[in-house]
Amino acid sequence: MILEEKYGTLPKVPLRASFIDIHPNAKWTQNGITVAGGNGEGSEINQLKCPYGLYVDDDQTIYIADWYNDRIVEWKSGATNGKVVAVENGAHQ
Repeated sequence: MILEEKYGTLPKVPLRASFIDIHPNAKWTQNGITVAGGNGEGSEINQLKCPYGLYVDDDQTIYIADWYNDRIVEWKSGATNGKVVAVENGAHQ
């Protein structure tokens, strides 16, 4: 499946998750924490601009597709900065 967006065509990849049954009257806690970014929009290592998708591995490391910056950023659990693990041209920073 393909998504047509303002800036071009983007593939839509289905998530590989099992069905999660959430009761319609479920109540949610109203607090949370920032786990990546949170320092305004930008291209510094502690910022994101137009994050498009994410993946969380078994170690609670988060991988974020930072669309506008053409990079994949890895955020370890508890980290204050990310680490660029892939960029558009395939090089690592």
